[in-house]
Amino acid sequence: MFQTFDATTSPDQGPPRLAALRGHLAAEGLTGCLVPRSDRFQGEYVAASDARLAWLTGFTGSAGFCVVVPEVAGVFVDGRYRVQVKQQVDTAAFTPVDWPEVQLADWLKEQAPAQAVIGFDPWLHTIEEVEKLRAALEGTSITLEPVSNPVDAIWHDRPAPPSAAFFAQPEELAGETSEDKRARLAIALAQKNQAAALITLPDSVAWLMNIRGADIPCNPVPHAMALLGTDGTVTLFCDPAKAEALDLGAELRPESDLPRILTEHPGPVRVDAASAPVAVAGLLGDRMVRGDDPCRLPKARKNAAEVAGMIEAHDRDAVAMVRFLAWLDQEAPSGGLTEIDVVTALEGFRAETNALREISFETICGAGPNGAIVHYRVTEASNRAVKPGELLLIDSGGQYVDGTTDITRTVAVGEVPEAHKAAFTRVLKGVITLSMLRFPQGIAGAHIDALARAALWSAGMDYGHGTGHGVGSYLCVHEGPQGLSRRSTVPLETGMILSIEPGHYREGEYGIRIENLVVVREAPELEGQDPIDFLHFRTLTHVPIDRRLILPDLLTPAERDWIDGYHAEVLARIGPRLDAATSPWLEAACAPL
Repeated sequence: MFQTFDATTSPDQGPPRLAALRGHLAAEGLTGCLVPRSDRFQGEYVAASDARLAWLTGFTGSAGFCVVVPEVAGVFVDGRYRVQVKQQVDTAAFTPVDWPEVQLADWLKEQAPAQAVIGFDPWLHTIEEVEKLRAALEGTSITLEPVSNPVDAIWHDRPAPPSAAFFAQPEELAGETSEDKRARLAIALAQKNQAAALITLPDSVAWLMNIRGADIPCNPVPHAMALLGTDGTVTLFCDPAKAEALDLGAELRPESDLPRILTEHPGPVRVDAASAPVAVAGLLGDRMVRGDDPCRLPKARKNAAEVAGMIEAHDRDAVAMVRFLAWLDQEAPSGGLTEIDVVTALEGFRAETNALREISFETICGAGPNGAIVHYRVTEASNRAVKPGELLLIDSGGQYVDGTTDITRTVAVGEVPEAHKAAFTRVLKGVITLSMLRFPQGIAGAHIDALARAALWSAGMDYGHGTGHGVGSYLCVHEGPQGLSRRSTVPLETGMILSIEPGHYREGEYGIRIENLVVVREAPELEGQDPIDFLHFRTLTHVPIDRRLILPDLLTPAERDWIDGYHAEVLARIGPRLDAATSPWLEAACAPL
């Protein structure tokens, strides 16, 4: 099993650690400090040695931060974690704060005393983040002070950093050699009169070098930064022992050399202020040139080999999912299953493909009210029975050498209330709307996010997360810069892979989410179409959507045609790959409405 069910934190651990942190801050002459979720690579997942927010507060979500001042410690979380944070932290010591509705600067103005000095680790906060916070605090007596990490100073049993070796991603799956990628990006740097680019995101380094790693759970990326020169040469900053077995054609330097090399570099060096640590700006000074990470857009535009790999990975994963759903349909109505049973079985079906490298995130399996916890992780302590008459939400994925999968299905266990079905159908309408959409070049996720919510809005419903995120090719399951949300301003382009995953949640009752992955493609030309290029989404995920939860009368004829057509394609693609015992279940699950 890749997934474990131990509770990694406990609310009772937080108060003494918070007291120790406040003591250290006082000894250092600091009023307070910032404790982010992020590590120096700004990753969503972090190694155990970098899990400072979880260690201090008990909150294990993938986004958020804590701000400690003398009288209060705020834990800032977005809409995905409002329920979870209240269960994981001691609310007598830590105060949950709705973020981004409440901005950090506004909170500090209210909670920090006069002349407050707030310490922060300059390797854990981006250039843009610190600049925006300083600007918002201008005119106050609050000072931000870069310091050695204060949590590390009191974390005496901090785990050792990860030490797994890097490994190569085959060229036939990458679709392009690392040398060609470097040369292509180096030309673009030279055209902008930039001497080098500092690449700080591990998935960008992985894509550029055609390598993968095992430094963090679920996402196969290396802990490394890279300096790319205009001649195509690369200096890779990492633990050299992790990469020395590979012929990378790059100079290997320990991470500890990065400050000196940046200080001595003549520049100009391109740095992505949205993702690079603010410490980098201090090292480069006026030799730093702002610019996007040169790998992010090329990485997001999947080439033909990467798309082909993702298609095969999704069809393989669909076989495992169909076998799992057939098993679940047989076992769940008895009431004898628990959430852990379900997660264990699903990973087992994926493992039987003999191609699973890792799970792409810890499986979210929420029965009944646990489904309302958007990023719920079941533990031995929280494990709940899967009860007839309730909804079961399963959000999961696999990492295969040819692709990364991410799929959510919400299923009925026995007969459920009509209100649940109505909410489910409205969520499904959002999936269908985007799946059928044609849109012109230049459209970004922010332009179409509302289309997935319209059916819910008309009934006074909504969901507190984005509609979709980018997905990597045997890389991070959450990949930028593409996305489907109100904040996603990057135009969608051919080859980009995204999720479509609207939902609806009732705290204490149920959660509903339906998720398919799609790839952006050129749309077929229509008769009379204006002379501009249109795009559409091609669905990659082919797994039945629970027909028992669909109220056909809430669907338009076109929507009914879409779901029937989708299920027909599922049957045609996945049916021939199934064992004889599961085929009848799939045929019934894919029957027309």
